[in-house]
This record gives sequence, C-alpha cells and structure tokens, in this order.
Amino acid sequence: MGNKETGKILVVVESPTKAKTLSKILGSKYTVKASIGHIKDLPKSRIAIDIENNFEPEYILVKGKAKIKNELIKLAKNSQKILLASDPDREGEAISWHLCDILGIDPHTPCRVRFYEVTPKAVKEAIKKPETIDLNRVNAQQARRVLDRLVGYTLSPLLWKKVRYGLSAGRVQSVALDLICKREREIQNFVPAEYWNLDVSATSEDEKRSYSLKVMSFEGKSYWKEGKSLLISSETEASKIAQDIANLPLKVSEYKVRKGTRKPLPPFKTSTLQQEAARRLGFSPRRTMSIAQSLFEGVTIPGRGPVGLITYMRTDSLRLAPEAITGVRNYIAGHFEEAYLPKSPNFFASNGRSQDAHEAIRPTDVTLSPEDLSTVLSSEQHRLYSLIWKRFVASQMTPAIVANAILDVEAGPYGLRQTGETLLFEGWGSLWPLDLKGGRLDPAQEGEELLFKEVVKEQRFTKPAARYSDASLIKTLEEKGVGRPSTYASIVETLYDRGYVEKNEEKRLEPTGLGMTVDDFLLKYFDSESKSPIIDTSFTAQMEANLDRIEEAQLEWVDVVRSFWDGFILTLEEAKKASNVERPEPEPIGEDCPECGKPLVKKRGRFGEFIACSGYPECRYTRPILKTIGVPCPICGESEQGEVVRRRSKKGKFFYGCSRYPECKFVSWNEPTGERCPECGTPLTRKNKRSVPECQKCGWKKEKEKK
Repeated sequence: MGNKETGKILVVVESPTKAKTLSKILGSKYTVKASIGHIKDLPKSRIAIDIENNFEPEYILVKGKAKIKNELIKLAKNSQKILLASDPDREGEAISWHLCDILGIDPHTPCRVRFYEVTPKAVKEAIKKPETIDLNRVNAQQARRVLDRLVGYTLSPLLWKKVRYGLSAGRVQSVALDLICKREREIQNFVPAEYWNLDVSATSEDEKRSYSLKVMSFEGKSYWKEGKSLLISSETEASKIAQDIANLPLKVSEYKVRKGTRKPLPPFKTSTLQQEAARRLGFSPRRTMSIAQSLFEGVTIPGRGPVGLITYMRTDSLRLAPEAITGVRNYIAGHFEEAYLPKSPNFFASNGRSQDAHEAIRPTDVTLSPEDLSTVLSSEQHRLYSLIWKRFVASQMTPAIVANAILDVEAGPYGLRQTGETLLFEGWGSLWPLDLKGGRLDPAQEGEELLFKEVVKEQRFTKPAARYSDASLIKTLEEKGVGRPSTYASIVETLYDRGYVEKNEEKRLEPTGLGMTVDDFLLKYFDSESKSPIIDTSFTAQMEANLDRIEEAQLEWVDVVRSFWDGFILTLEEAKKASNVERPEPEPIGEDCPECGKPLVKKRGRFGEFIACSGYPECRYTRPILKTIGVPCPICGESEQGEVVRRRSKKGKFFYGCSRYPECKFVSWNEPTGERCPECGTPLTRKNKRSVPECQKCGWKKEKEKK
C-alpha cells in the first residue's frame, strides 16, 4: 500500500463543489476527491436482481466512472488513511459502502465521517471521530433500491404491452399519480350547489364606526355549514332575508375581545422547505433542492474563506443543536428588543419516523444575515437562504399577540356577525408573515342600535377541492407517510418527465389523458383490494415504515422484499392476462400539414397539447398551440395586429411572445398588461396574477387597489 506514514489522508466525497470547500478547510495534509455520485449501481439495461438467490442485486461500475475509479485506487495506495465523507443519509451511506468495495476497505473499520454542516468546526470535529459504515442504513437503502427496481422493471413492460410503448410505473410514483387522478375525478364528477352570501353594511348612530356583518342564523339555527352559508340556497330565500333585515332594527347583542397568541412555526425540514419555496418563491421541488445543495456544500466568503451556509437539507427532523439555539438567542438579544426573546428556547416535536441524528435545516452561522451575503450569493441562492434564515430566527422568537374580536348583532330573529383580528405585538411576525385573518373591528356597546345602510346579496356556487400544487402534493405525501425527504422532489419531477402530469396556468397539477389511462389500468389490478396494492397510500406508507425498521435493525431487508414480491408477482400475472387498453385517436384540427399534406391533429406531450402531423414518424412537423392573453404586441400590435401569446420554453417554463414570431421578436418572462409606464412609456408587465403591473425599465409600480 506504499509508505502510509508519509502519505496524505484521502477524503472521498460525492460532489466536486463539496470537495473544493473541504480542501480549503482541511489544508495540505488531506487530499479531497469527488466520486461524482454513485461509483457503483444497478445497470440500466436489465433488472439485475437475482430473485432466486435472496434478491441479490448485481452492482456494476457506473458507466463513465472507470477513470474516477482508477484515480481513487491510485490515491488510496499512497494514502496513510482513507475517510469516506458522502452525504449523511441512506443514499450517502450506500455510496460509501460501494467505495469500500472499490478501495478494499473493511466497512467495519472506522472509515466513515458524516458532515451535517460543512463548516471548519464541524468538519474538523467529524474528521477526528471516524465511525464504521452503518450497514443497517445501507440495507434500508438497498431494500428501497431493490423494491423500486422490481416494480419498475416488471410493471413498466406490462404498460408497454397494454397501454403504450415507453411508459413507466414506479412504486411511489404510481401512488402520487393516483392521488392527482383521484382529485381530477372528484373535480369532473363534482356537482356545484347554489348558495347565497348576505353582507349587511351598518354604522354607529354618529356614523363614525362602520361594520360589515354577515347573516349567520335564523331563530338560533345556523345558515352556515362547512364554512359557507349553504342553507341559503335560492335567490327567493336570499331576497326575503334581505327585505326582512332592511326593515328590522339592528341591535348589538355582544361584543367581545379575546387576546390570543400565535406561536412561532418550527424551522424547516425538507418537505416544508419545498412547500414554502414553491409557495413564496415559485421554485419547483427539484430546483429548491439543487439550490439548497449548493448552499450546503459551501461558498467562498471574502475574509472567511469557504463555508457551508446551511445544515444538511434532506431531513425530517425539527431538532436544533444546543449551540445553534445559543447562537440564535444571542443574535435575537443583540438585534431585537427584549420582548422578542423568550425566557427559554422554543422546542418542536418531530413526527415518529424522524431521524433525529439530523437537525432541522438552519443557517450554520446565524450572524451571517441575508443582507451580509447579498453580494456573495446568486439571486436564487440569496432568496432561498433568506427564507431559511428568517424561518430559523423566527422559530426562536416570542409568540405574536393578537386581539380576536367578535361582534354579534340581532335583527329580529336573524343573527349577524363580524369578526376581526388585530395585531397587538408582532413577536416572530417581525421576520415571518403571520397571515392575519380579517382586519380591525371597531368596538361596540351591548344594546347599542346600529344604522342600517344596505344589504348586498351575492350568488355563489360550491367548488370542488383544488387540484394539487407542488407544495400541497408534497404535504399530502408526507401526511400519508409516502416517500421520504430525499424522494419528494424526484417523485414530482418524474410525473412531469413521463408526461403523466402537467402544470396548468394556475400552476396546479393536472393529469394528462395518458396519466389518467395509466392510473385507470393500475387501479384495476393494484388497488387496495389486490394482493399487492402498490397504489394504496396505506400500503406504501407501511412499506416506508418497514424500511425505517430495517435501518433500526428490527427487520431483515431480504424478508421485507420477499414479503412484497410474493404478493406482487401474483397480481402481476393476473394483470398480464388483461386485454390491451384502447387509446383514443388524436383529435383532427381541420387543417392539413404544410409539409406533407396529411391531416394535422392535437397531441399531448410532457408540456401539454401541441399540433402535429398525423403522418408521424415519416413527417415530423409540429407547432405549439398558442393561447392569446388579449393584449396587443407592444412592438407590432398597432401596425401589424400582432397579439401577445403564451408559450413554453424547451424546459417547460411559460413565457410571452408575439403571435407573429419569428417576424416579430418580442419576448418577456413577465406577462404584459397592455398598459404603458406613465413615467417612461415602456410596456408594463406583472410577474403573476396577484402582483401589480410594473415597469422593468425605470421601476415604476402601479399602486395596488384597496378592497
């Protein structure tokens, strides 16, 4: 093995970025190299699981990794010690286990170091205390990998034969698809019910106080159900109530105010980070995790050198290290008034499956505020770091104090009510939005008569449950115990990649016809009544729990896989006997192909519908389906009648362009409104439906209309 006493210590990580950061932290006595992900894995071309031999997986060298393998072996021979520092999760443990095999290391020897944050202190402490490979964690990852391979490489060919060539099905992916398709069927089968809202405007006798009261009850019986006035179901009934109230005195029966507290939210874990990044920043789960990975692996800060800015981002724990709590409490004490620091730290309970060896996602150094890093980070990194930093600091601040006011008014037999919520002390709300309900409610005296002004009737109809967004799907998967922190992003992205789901204009997940067809087929054979209900959430959640028990050395991984396979193969054989699924023919659009003359049809791909030639594959003519937004093109709208249309980029992102492209080159990521800036005349745009029009040239913004 060469002269080990004079050699350096070799540290192997997955990522070149992480290797660069560690090299600068550890110095010249260490050689840090990246394996660039897995060095060994199952081959892509075949199932590679020996089912008859206890499901033995056949791992091979990953394609293109021969050079990296040889370089690592050469470095290992001339190193006095080898430390494996892949990420501290199941997948990272499996990577280190495979590296042991490649480099001839006994996994039972202290060769494994785990960094939960890439900072000088954490790295140097971990290097001093290497541990053995956690083979239970490896086995849990191996069980997941084998289960996913067995399902994917047996069920996907079945879909090729019964539905369409090239389709895929996965163990967790199919559950997520079923959730989306079930919601779509609920929407399709939903029958709206009519109901009426009645809002009564009133004032105090001196007209200095105004009230907006909702009609709530008649003779003590509520009109409201499920948060709506569903029992006022017709215009006739609404008109009678309105007429009665207009002719009756309004008398205050009760006004009460109760102080309440809003406790701070916990720091982020993987699922909540992905949800809030989608909701507040518009990031997809994959994008969020990619940016978080770059923050974890480290950036170079002038005067401080390389440092990882956040703790490990794949976690379901809400635990905070004692030194992190001390640090943030000191920061709050130094930057906020005394009332913002609670007497004792705030603690948050994780769910029963949480791996509390990890921490919640937090800044590694709370004194590095987002403002301090504004010139160091990219725009995306800065926005995500700000989200993580503010949530962490807010989690250790005092509760917000609010006044919840309720005004009850009688109009003969009718009961009316208005509620309000007033912020008395912002507490943690100084850093994180509190989302208060209602506005300020003026006080009133019991027995006081109010002056009737008007009653407004509004017809409404019940709506079905909303389609899932990225955030709400991840939340549902987590609540049902499906998937784990490391898998949420890939689950959602796989559904996009397979063309089973697309995002509509409201950024909600809508199943394609292909997705519905695949789900219908899987439901027929793999539902909760089958021997292998792989698309049943409770079955999949139980499988996740079994993987956790393998990691805890309570189950053998082979037994878990065999138990699954015995039921799955029987169901699979039954499904093979099914007749092929009839697929609907593409819809003709009444035009001929300009290249070959055959009819053009509507087809659906990963990014929605498009126009294509029915002569495919001989003729490959396609064009997008353009949706106008009702705004003339800012460049040629007056002279050539060009219109702004909504398009998709090659990566599926929406943008806006001219209907006359390529003759007119107008493009914009933001939606044009048809208005022009009063300051400089530049066309105004808005980022989304809720944002105000603004000028990209001079920064002018239109004032938001008050409701």
